[in-house]
Amino acid sequence: MSKVKIIFALSIWVIILPFLGFPDSLQDVLFSTTGLVLVYFSYVLYKNLKVGETEKKNFDNFSENSDFNEDKINSEEKIDLK
Repeated sequence: MSKVKIIFALSIWVIILPFLGFPDSLQDVLFSTTGLVLVYFSYVLYKNLKVGETEKKNFDNFSENSDFNEDKINSEEKIDLK
């Protein structure tokens, strides 16, 4: 079972838990345990997402200058001066 499906199932469990008729003390334990499991799986999913990200930074604001070549400009200036 994937982590996302586990989180979804635990979320539904939290929704129906108050209506199942458990005693208050047991219900508190079940809510606490379910919350801790949800936090754990959310953290694992977050860590997996961070591992998948690349380290390369892309500055979209300046992407039009990404193929800037100084030698090309200097050669064009020399041609214009002839």
